[in-house]
Amino acid sequence: MKFIGLEEHFHTPELLAALNRLGPAAHDDSMLLFQDKDSQARLLDLGEGRLRQMDLIGLDRMVLSVTTPATQALPPAEAVPLARQANDRLAAAIRAHPDRFSGFATLPTPDPAAAVQELRRCVQELGFCGAMLHGRTGEKYLDHPDFRPLLAEAAALGVPLYLHPQMPPRAVRAVYYEGFDAALNNVFAAGGWGWHLDAGIGALRLIVAGVFDAYPGLQLILGHWGETVAFFLERANQITPQLPAGRKSVADCFRQHFSVTGSGIYHLPYLLSAIEIMGIDRVLYATDYPFVYHPDGQARHFLETAPLSAADQAKIAHGNAERLLRLS
Repeated sequence: MKFIGLEEHFHTPELLAALNRLGPAAHDDSMLLFQDKDSQARLLDLGEGRLRQMDLIGLDRMVLSVTTPATQALPPAEAVPLARQANDRLAAAIRAHPDRFSGFATLPTPDPAAAVQELRRCVQELGFCGAMLHGRTGEKYLDHPDFRPLLAEAAALGVPLYLHPQMPPRAVRAVYYEGFDAALNNVFAAGGWGWHLDAGIGALRLIVAGVFDAYPGLQLILGHWGETVAFFLERANQITPQLPAGRKSVADCFRQHFSVTGSGIYHLPYLLSAIEIMGIDRVLYATDYPFVYHPDGQARHFLETAPLSAADQAKIAHGNAERLLRLS
């Protein structure tokens, strides 16, 4: 059975340097969690070393993307050329290994018009199968009017947007996640909890704002089994009566316009619940390489031993990704 991972990250030295130059107010502190040399080396490798790691962890293909916060924390003048450079570097890696690599574009959302142009270039000229976005751009979530042309372009191109977490706003962090030592504050606000709430809020805002009524063909992907929204979907559906008449329910909109991956969370109850809530055709696979790293084939073992039919295993492992991302 073929395995395709949809949340598999890389970085460029130039983008990493630009992000590290940001002052305290703009710096994404989740970057402090992955400063070890092994993770950094794996992020920067788009060649033979990554192919060897793919064999060890059990992936046949990676859909590669720049990790959080990508260019979304940068000034527009830096974001645009660095996004283009990262995409060109990824395109070269895909050309070198077209049977192993595919790509999600990095978009310079601090310049919304440039982000539209870059998405179009990456899909039409470089052959990418969508884009990954990392939460907010400054304080603006993806439902902000500035990004409507970008959402329209993704819908017109027929490619999904993968909505990845970013650190919550600093004002939110100060109230919700601080009061402990600095390292604990950081983990609490990032992968320990805050990341996932913030990404889930971003997804719900798209629904509440009527984005999918405006762009009925638009599709998004959420990692970490749906960034809390999937498991609380019936609760979130209490928003529905307050929406304008004629709008889809929150639950229907989520099930029709979102797909989910596990992002390397190998927990069987989450997998089975995601299938029950979303339907088998909207559950895809991801290992969150290199941040979740199991070079013992666990990525394959987890799904191959799950109590699912062979047909359903194959849908999650590769079939759903091939259909949604139009991978051959």
